[in-house]
Amino acid sequence: MTPEALFTLNGKTALVTGGASGIGRMAAEALVHAGAHVLIASRKGDVCEAVADELNALDTAGSAQGFAGDISDETGINALVDQVNIRAQSLDILMNNAGVTWGAPMGQFPYAAWDKVMSVNVAGIFDLTQKLLPLLMKSATDDDPARVINVGSVMGEVPMGDGAYSYSASKAAVIHLSKVMAKELAPFQVTVNALAPGPFVSRMTAFATEDEDKRERVGKGVPLGRVGRGEDIAGCMLFLCGRGGSYITGAVLPVSGGINVQTGGNIFADAL
Repeated sequence: MTPEALFTLNGKTALVTGGASGIGRMAAEALVHAGAHVLIASRKGDVCEAVADELNALDTAGSAQGFAGDISDETGINALVDQVNIRAQSLDILMNNAGVTWGAPMGQFPYAAWDKVMSVNVAGIFDLTQKLLPLLMKSATDDDPARVINVGSVMGEVPMGDGAYSYSASKAAVIHLSKVMAKELAPFQVTVNALAPGPFVSRMTAFATEDEDKRERVGKGVPLGRVGRGEDIAGCMLFLCGRGGSYITGAVLPVSGGINVQTGGNIFADAL
């Protein structure tokens, strides 16, 4: 098989939630370049439509379609599933990227921040996947399974609070839930893998990545010395969604520049 054949997605249909900005936007563009028809959904339907127009203006084999979709409660999830069923007879790729965060210091962190974050980042991912499973199973085969990509975070792998306690806990739950779902959905020829990104430029991280000076300062705290780029997400998506990833499920790709393996200081180094 040629390298191109390993990563092409010609004829595939994908749904990317939260696909109008940040990591979701990076993933949607990669999928379109690879030949997929990409459904982009987020709470701001007009923004999704604008992003789809931008992607359709590129010289690619794929295409995009944007519309509103909200996974913050069951009503919104049901409406999103209805919209996907209108637009697609089957689904090859589901990227669960939509998420929210909340930050406050210890001692001031509100109880409400738990319900809001966990309901979107964990319950929303699970319920949407569960309700789209019939569409995923329609496209799934032994040779070419359907793919689910859940977006976790390096904050769900290592004990980094940064005042985002419910977010960190929710992303740890996403990583574990991805493994549970991988085990249970494998008999249906559906793979489930997760990304655990470090710092990327997005609306959620704009406070720390909105300009080059801030990105450089954030990058100094990353072992590989920089914040993430679009091609870092693109490479992961094309690997996991292409033929080269058809035999992988339950994996967590640490797209974090090495933050995932940062540990405490070398306790004996100063004594030598």
